[in-house]
Amino acid sequence: MKKTILLGALMAVFPLMAQEVTFTTQGIATIGTYSRTLVDMNGDHLDDIVSVSSNNIQIFYQQDDGSFDMVNIGTSNANNLPSWSMAAGDLTRNGYTDLLYGGGSGVTFMIASDDGTAYTEISGSEFVFSQRSNFVDINNDGHLDAFVCHDVEPNVYYINDGDANLTYNQGGLGDYPSGGHYGSVWIDYDNDRDVDLFIAKCGGESARRDNELHNNNGDGTFTEVGAIVGLEDDMQTWSSAWADYDNDGDMDAWVGASSLGDGFHRLMRNNGDGTFTDVMVGSGLEGFNSTGIENATHDFNNDGYADIASSNTILYGNGDMTFTVGAPTSFTNGAFGDANNDGFIDVFEGGTIYYNNGNANNWIKIYTVGTDSNVDGIGARVEISSASGTQMRDVRSGEGFGDMSSMNTHFGLGSDETVDITIYWTSGIIDIVEDVDANQAIEVIEGTTLGLEDTVVNNLILYPNPTSDILNLGTINDFDNPIYTIFDTTGKRVANAKLTSESIDVSHLAQGNYFLRVFDKNLIRTQRFIKK
Repeated sequence: MKKTILLGALMAVFPLMAQEVTFTTQGIATIGTYSRTLVDMNGDHLDDIVSVSSNNIQIFYQQDDGSFDMVNIGTSNANNLPSWSMAAGDLTRNGYTDLLYGGGSGVTFMIASDDGTAYTEISGSEFVFSQRSNFVDINNDGHLDAFVCHDVEPNVYYINDGDANLTYNQGGLGDYPSGGHYGSVWIDYDNDRDVDLFIAKCGGESARRDNELHNNNGDGTFTEVGAIVGLEDDMQTWSSAWADYDNDGDMDAWVGASSLGDGFHRLMRNNGDGTFTDVMVGSGLEGFNSTGIENATHDFNNDGYADIASSNTILYGNGDMTFTVGAPTSFTNGAFGDANNDGFIDVFEGGTIYYNNGNANNWIKIYTVGTDSNVDGIGARVEISSASGTQMRDVRSGEGFGDMSSMNTHFGLGSDETVDITIYWTSGIIDIVEDVDANQAIEVIEGTTLGLEDTVVNNLILYPNPTSDILNLGTINDFDNPIYTIFDTTGKRVANAKLTSESIDVSHLAQGNYFLRVFDKNLIRTQRFIKK
């Protein structure tokens, strides 16, 4: 049965304070036991509402006019339900979104048919006490894989062959014997263009609660570096929120305490050298004592600065690692997205939509469509430049703790009216779109816009050029902890590492033309070279 629900009279407007947005509530007739998803389900890029029960997936498909078309899709009786978390992504590249149910005893996948009208259940026999789950391309083969935090054992992940044939693995990405793994989020913390894994941990002895950061080594392996970089902390936390809170070109972290008995919230500034410093003192958040399990980040007031939704409070970013604490909200996080396509972030929680009433600020939304990379673009880094500076986001499936939020990339622009967009795909391809007008959504298909060769500025000294083995650089004294990336002429990344000397061994490269880019958080230099 299909039913059209018009969004009529709205109610319950929250009080306005300085820098704050207000929300208006609208109930929606969900019938599922688990209503925790606001994500595009049918490939039109409009965020839909999903509610599931043991044998039904209820989808409210968002329409262009702000209404919803509701469809119930019957399923087999799911072995596991999303009692702890939901993740979403297109595992088979057929244009329809698949779901992961993270339950207390195991994991169930619901795979969409090629016309989106049916779902096939895949449930393994393995015991998994699921906490946060994510879709991400772990082995960077262009297909989305699944990662699931395990509460009482080492973590598990499922490698996808592209047809949703999923190979179960346990261990290697969070191995504490009794678990304690709660809130996983995949981010590029060191700007080396691959996705790393942070795990917020909770419960039990001090060692079990130590938060973890798994650095992607770029070769299919990961190294746990939490203590080395300053992120290991035995606070009680269920989730974290990662964004560039000071717009300086690297990802910072808010690690939200779930209780104050074993620590306090952490606001961790990325120092740009792979380490972090707690900057709570002076942030304006020293007196923020509200605790909970959900933490996520969006720009709710579209001023160009990332905010934090921490349980039932929005912490409004000022763009300099300081925040203004908003009045308590009636939602305790939930799923975030644009439920009426007006360019402002809304909230869906427990059968209620909280519509953001917005303001006069501008915005831009980017829809990433991968070709060589996974089709949702999950793991891509999206950067925009406008008159006010540069902002960035990582495309994610699964953040906060239990809910599944939009995979669309949203930026507030304040009064800025145009932006330039750069997307670094997980394949290594780079797309650049220039002079985009504000207040619109733009789809970017991987490899179809300006590439690196169209925009490169030759401002790096290299010799000998051509070279057969060693490429020497002129002075790199202007850089602070630089990273280098080598691209082929299609824009695909073929080498990437920290630059520790004034020479690079390129003997392993095939003969041909390449681009070398050297960058830190403040400076980028590029140059063509020929490998003989």
